[in-house]
Amino acid sequence: MGTLTPISGLFLAGSCISAIAAVGSVFELTSGEPDLGSLNTGIILAITIPLTAICFFFAVRNAKTE
Repeated sequence: MGTLTPISGLFLAGSCISAIAAVGSVFELTSGEPDLGSLNTGIILAITIPLTAICFFFAVRNAKTE
């Protein structure tokens, strides 16, 4: 079983922050008129969904190798 290293912790923190941004973007888009506009909020959502998965993948991979 791997342990949490500083690098994997940073990746995990990035994954959490981007997941929160993705959920916030979904709420903004479904609420009607997003504060940042539909285009900007959609771009944020499109970037944060894969970023969440990528950061989580690297956090797990780094924890397994250390």
